[in-house]
Amino acid sequence: MLDTKDFSFFENQNSFDFKGFLIKIASYWKWFVVSLIITFFIAYQVNIRKEKIYGMEASIVVKDENNPFFTSNTSLVFNWGGTSDKVQTIMNMLKSRTHNEYVVKRLNYYIEYLRLGKYNYQDAYGEVPFYVSIDESKGQLANIPIKIHFLSTTEFELSVDTEETSAKNFIYKTNEVEPVSLPSNAVKKRYRIGDQINLPYFNGTILLNPKGGKNFEEDFYIQFRSFDATVSHYKSINVDTDTKAPSIIRIGLQGTNKARLVDYLNATVEVLRKRQLDSKNQFANNTISFIDSTLIAMEGDLKKTEDELKDFRKDKNILELEAGGMKLSEKLSGLDLEKDAVTRKIAYYNSLRNYLVNSTDFSKLPAPTVAGIDDPNVIGNVSKLIQLSAERSEMAYAVKNKKMFDEFDKEMEAYKKVLLENINSAKQALQYDLALINQKIGAAESEIKQMPQDKQELLKITRKYDLKDNIFNTFMQKRSEADIVKAANVSDIAFIDTAKDVGGGLLGPKTSVNYILAILFGIFIPLLVVFTITLLDNTIHNSDDIEKLTKIPIIGVVGKKNTDNNLSVFEKQKSPLAESFRAIRSSLQYMYKKQKVDGTKILMLTSSVGGEGKTFCSINMATVFALSEKKTIIVGLDLRKPRIFGDFNIENNIGAVNYLIGQKTLNEVIQATHIPYLDVITSGPIPPNPSELILGESMKEMIEELKAQYDFIVLDTPPVGLVADALELAEYCDAILYVTRQNFTKKGMLSIVNEKHKRGELHNISIVLNGFENRAKYGYGYGYGYGYGYGYGAYGNGYLEEEKPKTRLDKLKSKFGKGK
Repeated sequence: MLDTKDFSFFENQNSFDFKGFLIKIASYWKWFVVSLIITFFIAYQVNIRKEKIYGMEASIVVKDENNPFFTSNTSLVFNWGGTSDKVQTIMNMLKSRTHNEYVVKRLNYYIEYLRLGKYNYQDAYGEVPFYVSIDESKGQLANIPIKIHFLSTTEFELSVDTEETSAKNFIYKTNEVEPVSLPSNAVKKRYRIGDQINLPYFNGTILLNPKGGKNFEEDFYIQFRSFDATVSHYKSINVDTDTKAPSIIRIGLQGTNKARLVDYLNATVEVLRKRQLDSKNQFANNTISFIDSTLIAMEGDLKKTEDELKDFRKDKNILELEAGGMKLSEKLSGLDLEKDAVTRKIAYYNSLRNYLVNSTDFSKLPAPTVAGIDDPNVIGNVSKLIQLSAERSEMAYAVKNKKMFDEFDKEMEAYKKVLLENINSAKQALQYDLALINQKIGAAESEIKQMPQDKQELLKITRKYDLKDNIFNTFMQKRSEADIVKAANVSDIAFIDTAKDVGGGLLGPKTSVNYILAILFGIFIPLLVVFTITLLDNTIHNSDDIEKLTKIPIIGVVGKKNTDNNLSVFEKQKSPLAESFRAIRSSLQYMYKKQKVDGTKILMLTSSVGGEGKTFCSINMATVFALSEKKTIIVGLDLRKPRIFGDFNIENNIGAVNYLIGQKTLNEVIQATHIPYLDVITSGPIPPNPSELILGESMKEMIEELKAQYDFIVLDTPPVGLVADALELAEYCDAILYVTRQNFTKKGMLSIVNEKHKRGELHNISIVLNGFENRAKYGYGYGYGYGYGYGYGAYGNGYLEEEKPKTRLDKLKSKFGKGK
């Protein structure tokens, strides 16, 4: 049955050693230095290539400018709506496509004036000594600079230096694009200032700019941009209101050329003021247009009636005819004027009703007062309807919110309904008034019929002439009033501060931001790499890792090898490394006493895989035993990869294999070393059946004979993680040392020894952490140099088939491994 303890290994694997991670980060400090140097270099290159960014501003105020000639008696209405409504409308207009098209068109900002800088083309607007006047109906080269080289103040060369043989032309009049062929190389053509130029890629004139620079020695370039793209760029203009004064609008623009920004901001306000004043005068213009069309028709009728009256008066006694009918004539003229006024009102109402029912644009409605209507409800509703219609027309270019349009339409529909009701009620009253007037006229006409025929005819003609003359004079008066009010109108938009280059205005580039980003990326990139290495790294780094992964005790920690060969303890007997092996010896002595082991002690050293320092530890453990004047022997039982002979300057011609197969006696295979009390039995020739030799009775006999001669027997065995030889030798041993190596031994390999220990295959086992270095970074390769050229997988390959270095780097590692 599974126990929760069985999963402790996986839980330990998931733990994160933050302290170790910090140590590892510190060990990679060179990576961070290199990374910071690279990122700072990139930031510097970016900064020196960036053009300076400037910000220019202008401010305007929006208010209701009351016309000084507009009074309650004036027969026209020009002003309507509140300031808050106008501010929102004007803000939308400033960002609208249509408005910016007007400004870009006015300034010809789709033409760029450039100079060649150190790294790129720079905007030279306002500094070039010329300007370009183009034929908008013909093609202009798209997005490729055209070079202008001045030969004198009146002559220049024009050329296009490009490897492209085909390009596109912009036709600004129709806003179309057409293909064009270019010469295969730079073709220079000479012109004079003011000459008409007609080329496949340029059609226009170069003229001197009196307000521009005077530098004729520098080469300049012109470049044509897409009209729509240019407009889209300037639609990003920043428009805000002042929180403390909502009627004040601040307009800002950013770019690389202050002169270009200043001109655009001032032009956008001027265009806005003109459009707003034109909109404000629209009511007056509609009224004047209506009156003019009426006067033209009436002028002919009046002239015809005047001629008719003159013809009638010929050869007649006018004084006698006029006597007795003056009062009646004046009465009829007054009634005719009243009837005409009522009739015009009814006609206006009918026309207004048809307009409201059949049209959706009410911006062209004439003033109600032009027909003599003074009803404040009708005048106010017509004015509001015109205002809403104008606002909606402007919003169509800037606002894409259907909900906002629906709200406008609902409000306009409400005013339409009220206005239709006003029309119905007003017409009923006018119909009643018209009936009364017609009765009075009928009574007066009955009196006229009793007069002589000539008097009747004279009264008829005079009555018609007076009516038309009075109406004509009335309309002339209204037109004069409209002209006066229109001339007195001023825009509701006024400058507070025009855009002006007074120095400063620099916004960027933010070089400090780029350097801060360089620091962040310079740290983050190697940090990410180190973190990734840490996540992927599953090797043992310290004793804490071992304690988390196994309950097998750690008997000692061995430092990094401090000699060229494996005889570190013998050559440096007072070194910390030698002391670490003596500490292990003391721990083993305590273990032997505790287990009541008498006589010869047998110590076996093994590991998970090759390269963990098993042979290094075997030699030095045997050395510390020998230095204590105990007869000690090292037995090389790693029969697949013999190692213990080179460090003692002895041959591996004969060894344990020869004894196990019965070729030699024990004394014949024992070889003395230059270290007192220390002998060695090397592995000898590599046998075809190493496992069978170890399992044989001869192995038991060899151990018994060695016990009779030595105090300590150290067995150097194959890695337990790869072959089973060490397990077969465990029965002869009093203690087993399992060698691990910092930053080399995989954590997963400890699960193998855990399992074998639980099953009792390895008893009295302790762990040695080899190659330990306090400041070692995870994954660092130490290179002991004692001949173990195989790693986790290489060791297994070596046992099955001798593997030679495949690359030059591998050969160098193999050749100089002992010198590391």
